[in-house]
Amino acid sequence: MRTRLRVARAQGLLLAALWASPLPAAGTGTATDLAVEVVGAMSAPAERRFDGIVEAVEHATLTAQTAGRVERVERDVGMRADAGEMLVRIRAAEQAAGRAAAEAALRQASARAAEAQSQYTRMKDMYERRVVARATFDSALAARDSASAQVEAARAGLAAASEGEAYTMVRAPFAGVVTRRLAEPGETVAPGTPLLEFAALGAQRVLVDLSPGSAAQLRARGAASVIDGDRRIASSSVTVYPAADPATGTVRARVDLPADTAGLAPGQHVKVAIALGERRQLTIPQSALVERSELRAVYVLDAEGRVVLRQLRLGRRDGGRVEVLAGLLAGERVAVDPVAAARVVRRPAAQAAQ
Repeated sequence: MRTRLRVARAQGLLLAALWASPLPAAGTGTATDLAVEVVGAMSAPAERRFDGIVEAVEHATLTAQTAGRVERVERDVGMRADAGEMLVRIRAAEQAAGRAAAEAALRQASARAAEAQSQYTRMKDMYERRVVARATFDSALAARDSASAQVEAARAGLAAASEGEAYTMVRAPFAGVVTRRLAEPGETVAPGTPLLEFAALGAQRVLVDLSPGSAAQLRARGAASVIDGDRRIASSSVTVYPAADPATGTVRARVDLPADTAGLAPGQHVKVAIALGERRQLTIPQSALVERSELRAVYVLDAEGRVVLRQLRLGRRDGGRVEVLAGLLAGERVAVDPVAAARVVRRPAAQAAQ
């Protein structure tokens, strides 16, 4: 008895909410004019769904490789850059001074090497004419070789100083867009300080953490689907990591998306579906639903052609259709246009009022 009272009360609340909502004026059609769909059991994938996060295949956190003060941030969040274009400039006064000192050291070493070479040439000629001793010639040879080594060391120092100066100009490693800005002009940075997060436009994938059992199922099937609202996107490939995270016990997987996938952004949360087989389910068009607050219902045509409002318990929504868990049976007829069905329901009351 209590169960019946609760059902009656719920149906009364549903009807009250529906009647209180504004509906179009009564029409002249009959119930037989309504477009209907016969509810039937359909094959659907039996699957498990997990939360995943979209990321760009090519993405990087750009960090400072030298110490200094940020002079300019050339690209802000959402701005694009081609490979090699400037993103952040760090003040380069100290690095420029170091390069100038390295250039001077190279010039000095080159001059000493030239002098040592000239001295060696003279000592070699005199030694061949038996004018100087072997020890004098060996000393000139050693001085020449030492001067040559100093030139090589000075060149290496100049290369290091030039590299240090180049580190003050942070450039895009590939064509993409700035997804996060982590530094501002005037900030002092050290090697390793994050400056920008940068991602390539194009190829994307979804990262998902799975239980070991689900990871084994995904590895065996080699395919998954990404659910974004009502859209289902088949994976182009999947990669299941060989080891579990010791902190959580989960196994990470990468679900690669087709190259032409649009409408997803790095960091977006989506669902990853792993098919386990097939099952039978009842579905109806999502457009046939009457939704008021937490209540869900459809208009059903009974055997006599009467239009009846029926409360439902729903499951997943996918591809413009919604799964019906309770409230409908296979073979029943559902009005696909709830507004037209509402007019039919209200017509007798309007005629009685006249």
